[in-house]
Amino acid sequence: MLQKDLTRDIKTRLNIVKGQLEGIVKMLDDDKDPDQILNQFKAAGKGLQMAEELLLDETYRKSLAAKISETLQACPGNCGQEDIIEILRMQFPTLEQNQLTKKMKEIQVAYDQMQKNKQEMLKPFGDHPT
Repeated sequence: MLQKDLTRDIKTRLNIVKGQLEGIVKMLDDDKDPDQILNQFKAAGKGLQMAEELLLDETYRKSLAAKISETLQACPGNCGQEDIIEILRMQFPTLEQNQLTKKMKEIQVAYDQMQKNKQEMLKPFGDHPT
């Protein structure tokens, strides 16, 4: 579920876009200047884009936070990925939306490498479950 304030912000933006679209229809009905209509199209498109970005930012940010948390919990402090995990953890609060997917890939690589290291460490003991 989305946070209430995020839902409110997205709905506010969508209501603005709705008003802009209704304005476009009225402008068309009133045979207004095409340049004015085009400006309204651009404004409505930008508003819709901003609402989408709010949602995507929240979704990606939550996913990244969950993955950082999972990786931190799986790293006992000597997993070989401590530096990368700590850097991502410190960067997290200030990441821009366009950086989130890149950081998701980075933390996934760290997690995968940590799991590989763990498997390599268990090989000398055989493949018996403990």
